[in-house]
Amino acid sequence: MATNYFSRKPLNALFEEANETGEHTLKRTLGARSLVMLGIGAIIGAGLFSITGGAAAHNAGPAVTISFVIAAVACAFAGLCYAEFASMIPVAGSAYTYSYATMGQIMAWIIGWDLVLEYAVGAATVSISWSRYLVKFLEHYNVHLPAQLTMSPWDTATLLDGTVVSGMVNLPAVFIVVLMSLVLVRGTQESSTVNSIIVALKVLVVIVFIGLGWSYIKPENYVPYIPPNTGDFGSFGWSGVVRAAGIIFFAYIGFDAVSTAAQEAKNPKRDMPIGILVSLAICTVLYILFAHVMTGLAHYTEFQGQDGIAPVAVAIKHTPYVWLQQAIILAILAGYSSVIMVMLLGQSRVFFSMSKDGFLPPVFSVVHKKFKTPWKSNLLFCLFVSLFAAFVPARVVGEMTSIGTLFAFVLVCIGVLVLRKYQPDAPRSFKTPWVPWVPIFGIVSCFLMMASLPLDTWLRLLAWMGLGFIIYFGYGKSRAKF
Repeated sequence: MATNYFSRKPLNALFEEANETGEHTLKRTLGARSLVMLGIGAIIGAGLFSITGGAAAHNAGPAVTISFVIAAVACAFAGLCYAEFASMIPVAGSAYTYSYATMGQIMAWIIGWDLVLEYAVGAATVSISWSRYLVKFLEHYNVHLPAQLTMSPWDTATLLDGTVVSGMVNLPAVFIVVLMSLVLVRGTQESSTVNSIIVALKVLVVIVFIGLGWSYIKPENYVPYIPPNTGDFGSFGWSGVVRAAGIIFFAYIGFDAVSTAAQEAKNPKRDMPIGILVSLAICTVLYILFAHVMTGLAHYTEFQGQDGIAPVAVAIKHTPYVWLQQAIILAILAGYSSVIMVMLLGQSRVFFSMSKDGFLPPVFSVVHKKFKTPWKSNLLFCLFVSLFAAFVPARVVGEMTSIGTLFAFVLVCIGVLVLRKYQPDAPRSFKTPWVPWVPIFGIVSCFLMMASLPLDTWLRLLAWMGLGFIIYFGYGKSRAKF
């Protein structure tokens, strides 16, 4: 029983855990290529295909492209720090495990609980956008799902006859969460194969959109490139660009999810940095080009309202390739599925590690005898994420995901500084360059984006962490093994 809030999990205990074999351990099946595809599969999704439109319409205008650059720089700093930890401590748990090894028990709990906002709530955000694209796809064939069953109770929609209706429950979002959870239960290798196929399709869609849309860009849509501030912080102007960076930061979430699969990698010391950094680099280039084309095809004001959740569908209408819209939307639906799957995988692996350390009930670390997956954890999060997807609006869950992820990145950057000081001679197959400057820049850039997010997002973060402390003091603290 641990009594010291700052007691650390010894590195040798982590190394022993990484080398565990047997019936109750995860199966090592992933190579460098699979990890890169896993990263791309998690990154390219809702942030690009949904949140980009809203960020342009309400915050940055065409300068959302600059917002992507700002977010990418912050991610690069954090990614380099993640790469060092993932190669050094190749166990499931990601930022939670790194924090336990560097900053102690209480910080490990904080980051572990915070990661729920990144992975579980992030999966809910993606599923909501998946639902919106499904509605768009079916409408083309005159199949109209009841609007009340495709939105949260907080959303409204205008029907063809002009009637405004409120949502009740988002059933398509629940459906895709359940389906991807069942795929995960079947096994990591099987999930990886499905993901690789979907990723190839998803990247092709992005490239096709950029290639075909480039010729139909209207330069006047970029004027003004940075719309003047309305008088409110975050509503256009440079403050809007920074706020948009904090919001669309959600689009980059995923490269860190690679680190949660460290215990399922064949050669984690070599392959984890490759998976993290290569997937981030590829997606950054695609994102900047995509945002440039999207805001060039359609004026940023067109991405307001419910249609802003599906900006590709809005932008493609300004090209002669309207026929391509259905194919692109179908590919997006498939792409979203891989994002949801990877995020649910990441979440279950974090709780797997927390459960093994005693913070959470043993149910979260039960491994299926046949499939070698934490199947009970998968099913519990299936229920949790489904509830969020069914009843919470996309904007709220998207901002909660962004602030949760940014907080995790800050702690990982701090962790590198701490471990370099207290464990300078520990073996590292990959070392973050230019320490301490890279971690410091990572901390500052991530915190600035956090500071730019709306006050209500901060209040939700505080409320969520308050709930986490209740669980920690009521259950986890007395049962922690280190």
